[in-house]
Amino acid sequence: MISSLDVPLDLSQPPTITQQSPKDYIVDPRENIVIQCEAKGKPPPSFSWTRNGTHFDIDKDAQVTMKPNSGTLVINIMNGGKAEAYEGVYQCTARNERGAAISNNIVIRPSRSPLWTKEKLEPNHVREGDSLVLHCRPPVGLPPPIIFWMDNAFQRLPQSERVSQGLNGDLYFSNVQPEDTREDYICYARFNHTQTIQQKQPISVKVFSMDSLNDTIAANLSDTDIYGAKPVTERQPVLLTPTGSTSTKVELRGNVLLLECIAAGLPTPVIRWIKEGGELPANRTFFENFKKTLKITDVSEADSGNYKCIARNTLGSAHHVISVTVKAAPYWITAPRNLVLSPGEHGNLICRANGNPKPDISWLANGVPIAIAPEDPSRKVDGDTIIFSHVQERSSAVYQCNASNEYGYLLANAFVNVLAEPPRILTPANKLYQVIADSPALLDCAYFGSPKPEIEWFKGVKGSILRGNEYVFHENGTLEIPVAQKDSTGTYTCVARNELGKTQNEVQLEVKDPTMIIKQPEYKVIQRYGQVSFECIIKHDSTLSPTVIWLKDNDELPDDERFLVGKDNLTIMNVTDKDDGTYTCIVNTTLDSVSASAVLTVVARPNPPFDLELTGQLERSIELSWIPGDENNSPITSFVIEYEDGLHEPGVWHYQTEVPGTQTTVQLKLSPYVNYSFRVIAVNEIGRSQPSEPSEQYLTKSASPDENPSNVQGIGSEPDNLVITWESLKGFQSNGPGLQYKVSWRQKDVDDEWTSVIVANVSKYIVSGTPTFVPYEIKVQALNDLGYAPEPSVVIGHSGEDLPMVAPGNVQVFVINSTLAKVHWDPVPLKTVRGHLQGYKVYYWKVQSLSRRSRRHVEKKILTFRGNKTLGMLPGLEPYSSYKLNVRVVNGKGEGPASPDKLFRTPEGVPGSPSFLKITNPTLDSLTLEWGSPTHPNGVLTSYILKFQPINNTHELGPLVEIRIPANESSLILKNLNYSTRYKFYFNAQTSVGSGNQITEEAVTIMDEVQPLYPRIRNVTTAAAETYANISWEYEGPDHANFYVEYGVAGTMASRQVDIATQGWFIGLMCAVALLILILLIVCFIRRNKGGKYPVKEKEDAHADPEIQPMKEDDGTFGEYSDAEDHKPLKKGSRTPSDRTVKKEDSDDSLVDYGEGVNGQFNEDGSFIGQYSGKKEKEPAEGNESSEAPSPVNAMNSFV
Repeated sequence: MISSLDVPLDLSQPPTITQQSPKDYIVDPRENIVIQCEAKGKPPPSFSWTRNGTHFDIDKDAQVTMKPNSGTLVINIMNGGKAEAYEGVYQCTARNERGAAISNNIVIRPSRSPLWTKEKLEPNHVREGDSLVLHCRPPVGLPPPIIFWMDNAFQRLPQSERVSQGLNGDLYFSNVQPEDTREDYICYARFNHTQTIQQKQPISVKVFSMDSLNDTIAANLSDTDIYGAKPVTERQPVLLTPTGSTSTKVELRGNVLLLECIAAGLPTPVIRWIKEGGELPANRTFFENFKKTLKITDVSEADSGNYKCIARNTLGSAHHVISVTVKAAPYWITAPRNLVLSPGEHGNLICRANGNPKPDISWLANGVPIAIAPEDPSRKVDGDTIIFSHVQERSSAVYQCNASNEYGYLLANAFVNVLAEPPRILTPANKLYQVIADSPALLDCAYFGSPKPEIEWFKGVKGSILRGNEYVFHENGTLEIPVAQKDSTGTYTCVARNELGKTQNEVQLEVKDPTMIIKQPEYKVIQRYGQVSFECIIKHDSTLSPTVIWLKDNDELPDDERFLVGKDNLTIMNVTDKDDGTYTCIVNTTLDSVSASAVLTVVARPNPPFDLELTGQLERSIELSWIPGDENNSPITSFVIEYEDGLHEPGVWHYQTEVPGTQTTVQLKLSPYVNYSFRVIAVNEIGRSQPSEPSEQYLTKSASPDENPSNVQGIGSEPDNLVITWESLKGFQSNGPGLQYKVSWRQKDVDDEWTSVIVANVSKYIVSGTPTFVPYEIKVQALNDLGYAPEPSVVIGHSGEDLPMVAPGNVQVFVINSTLAKVHWDPVPLKTVRGHLQGYKVYYWKVQSLSRRSRRHVEKKILTFRGNKTLGMLPGLEPYSSYKLNVRVVNGKGEGPASPDKLFRTPEGVPGSPSFLKITNPTLDSLTLEWGSPTHPNGVLTSYILKFQPINNTHELGPLVEIRIPANESSLILKNLNYSTRYKFYFNAQTSVGSGNQITEEAVTIMDEVQPLYPRIRNVTTAAAETYANISWEYEGPDHANFYVEYGVAGTMASRQVDIATQGWFIGLMCAVALLILILLIVCFIRRNKGGKYPVKEKEDAHADPEIQPMKEDDGTFGEYSDAEDHKPLKKGSRTPSDRTVKKEDSDDSLVDYGEGVNGQFNEDGSFIGQYSGKKEKEPAEGNESSEAPSPVNAMNSFV
């Protein structure tokens, strides 16, 4: 027995209906009627029709034809036929020698779109706040029309919770408002089958409000009375539809259940739905028409019950209960299926259906009720089942099962075909199946045979039969591998056999690697006008060719050049708000498809608020409300309210207040006499919106000032005046026109009357002829044309100050240590201060250092002690020095006279470190030490302390030797030292107070006596630029070498020298210069023989060059010099001395410090840098050395 298998068309079989028109067939009366009926069978079936239960002879009706090789009827309406003439119930029969199949009863009805009946519509006059229903009452059409309301301009009327259309097409107003007044409420009915729209006559609505009444009585009522009046009466909800407290509703199983509740009331009621004794189905419940309609899809008997709608507003509620009963037209439980039997086999046809009420089951054989059909001994009817036994070929027939109740019927055809056929496999040979690993593989083996063949599967050429849980064998012959793996690839053989024969077929299976997205797009938040990129990196089987598609919100990407699709990514340039959404990467191959999605959120500053409205206008407050703009995906955190005073500062906006982002109204405090306009700015995390459009203007009434000027002060600018100042009121603080100030003053602690003067809108008034520094009581009061501000508070001021009259007395100095002293004085009488006592200033200066000659410049230092103090500390003094000081009192005007100078001396301190330590002339067993005295001896030097110790090859220190050296010595030869040994030296000076800081140095005795090494310079190179030159050389010779570099200008200077030297005036000038140089050399020679060094102090004083550092005070030698003009070009004839400094002469030659090492050069700023092998300490310059004066003659011979 074979059940529900397709019989190959080359075998004999009864007819099967394959296509037919719907049971309820509504046709367009303007077009031809086509009633479909298609069937298959072997031999091909013939067709016949019945109409209204009787045979329909199509040959007798010229308007009706049947398509060739088909049962489909075509009724020609377009050539004169009328559709109404062919209304009726049609049924098709397909018949051949093995049986007859019948179609459903097809009810043919032409669609109808009748016109609206003529009617006179009266205008609707309604009071504001009342409810209203505009009836549509469309004509009855087939099928029913679609209803909608529009105006004369064919624009849909807006609907809301207050105004909405009911399921019956009527327009309901829960309460009417003045804006509902109009004369073009038009109901339209659209008939889809005929594609026509019918229009009802326009309906007029006139809403009467309380505004006209308010206008007539406004003159007799205050603003508050009008504002507080209620123009309409609020009412609790009343249901407009359905009426009453309960109703019933019957719906068929599988349909959509629609329940409706529309209520009147003011404020507009809100509708809520519940199911008594149960819950609304979660996935099938929807609310429409502003929750006035409850929609439940695909209803079943379980949805029966009581549904309650509740309409509620602030005054109360109303409800209605709808009792829903779900009935059911018949539906299949088990529909009969075709049966193929071989002679002598047994089988059953089963027909089971359900419904509410339960349907009746009846059987037909070849379209005839089975009770009157020809007898067949092989069949037996048992209710919903026909039992077949020992069938023969003549038992072939088509059986019909009909299940019907009051709500409809079901009709099914199922044939019994008696055949004797060996097995055949219908699947093509060697068919290739390709699947993805870890997914199911379904290998087909469609077969036919009678009796029903048995199916077996083998893998490979000589494989064993497939069995086990890893395979699923379907009844239709298909082999399922639930989880195919790579090793499942191969050849599979299907074998079909029955008692009449055997056949087999091979198919191929290939298992591919799955396609994967290894880098999925990620959620992105991007600001407007930015750039964003989504990645989608994939991995796939090498034999498959994937295609990548990007979607936005499950639709194609916009046709926009800003969207750039790359191999592995999607980039969006210049992102805008419309780019917000979900982006999906879909990867398709011929076998699988994978996808990944990510959300793009475009954020931006919020849009500006709009519809600003001012309500509740009072003298000192007003309520501002607004509607927020789009927050652009970033929640609004706050609103900033600003105001403009169009009366005093037009065009200038000021901050008023800020409210949370959830607030859209604010009560604002107002000031009198201000013409207010307001605007609102929304703020989110991205930034501030553009300001809203300004609100309407609101001018507050004038009033006397609420406040007085602030920051009132009285400070005299001269000893005989009092300057009274204040901060003027701002424009909106004046509260009215004519702003002025009343300035009042009187002397404090004197029984005087107030002196007052009224001044214009200024901020200063000067009182002349006052005593010096006398306290005054002062007050400033604001006034305008409407009156005075409240009484102002009194402030204390003082007339002008004068310089203090006396100096502090009894000044005493107590020296605490060598660097710190305490000074004490008696305070001056407060009356002599003649002003605000600010403090005392101590002037002190160094007169003389007791350990060296006096400093050239006297530098006075000042310490200020705030308040009425009588002592202070003087830090940072130099030890062993003479100082003077005086004390002065200070007020707001300045300083008083100084006290007599007080002389004091600081005691000795420990000395500073020696200025240098040089170790020269190393021999086998001796070293020569030379040093300079401390720059700051801080007293009388008593001695020097020298400590030294050897250092071995492992840097370990030997025993320490200490030597005390008289203070007048400046060199020492250490003898009896070890040869070729490194020594470390520690050297410091002492006064009677103690030892100063030490300096250290290291030196090595030589290993053998050697001949002196004379210095050698070679490989001199130069590199000149526009403003500097680099000079380099290599040096060989002893340490402590000094270098001279001569340079000048070549070429042009030489030719100029020849011309000058031939001039007589030049020869005379040169002789005079030579004589002066000779005299200068004689003087230097005399001074040097006397043991003194050539002083340049006078030269420094004469030049007073601020760039020259002061001369060392201990020995009269020069300190280090520097030239700040680093970018000057090199001068000709310049020469450097050997003491590592370049001295600045009267010329503008560049002066620089030398470095150390064997290579030297000029750096980029023209200064000379180099490295020497000598010690790090700089040697003192000899006082009688000087740079050679530049001359045109030696410029020719200079080194360039």
